[in-house]
Amino acid sequence: MQTLLQIDFPFNGPFGDEMQQAMQPLAESIVQEPGLLWKIWTENPDSQEAGGIYLFSDAQSAQDYLEKHQARLTASGVTDIRAKFFAVNSALTKICNGPTQ
Repeated sequence: MQTLLQIDFPFNGPFGDEMQQAMQPLAESIVQEPGLLWKIWTENPDSQEAGGIYLFSDAQSAQDYLEKHQARLTASGVTDIRAKFFAVNSALTKICNGPTQ
């Protein structure tokens, strides 16, 4: 069953175009993760937060990625990492034009 992973954490920037330039190599790495179908990058300069919404093909791939990403963030000094897993109801998501693949 597809699994949605939501991650957010405190982030001092960069945001916007500067974030895109700084994080492009990371994005190119993330897209290679086993089981990843897509990621939406999130950022909020006002609250100094960033993160992402990820769709994985299965729960184990989502869990494996979270462990890897938490280690990467922690190694760079990020604390207060918040993550949630959700099962995706594909039938209802499709009715509402949501991406399921």
